[in-house]
Amino acid sequence: MKLLAIALTGLLALAVLGSAIFVVVARHDSRTQFTVLERLVGERDELNIEWGRLQLEQATWADPHRIEQVATRDLGMRFTPPSERRVLP
Repeated sequence: MKLLAIALTGLLALAVLGSAIFVVVARHDSRTQFTVLERLVGERDELNIEWGRLQLEQATWADPHRIEQVATRDLGMRFTPPSERRVLP
């Protein structure tokens, strides 16, 4: 009976030790994953800011008044007078 109690105690000690090691590994993995998550959240925020800048830049470049200025000033384009227009059937 005493041998069985010693064996059971040893088995329980190994189970507690194994459980403690598992807890340490799980905590380390959790902290590592949290660090990765925080880095990715920061990267996402930076990308969202850049996306907003790009949308603003696109809106600026696509403004009809700006396009008209570039067409007339840089490209020498002009509106055709009504006397030079032809309507095709």
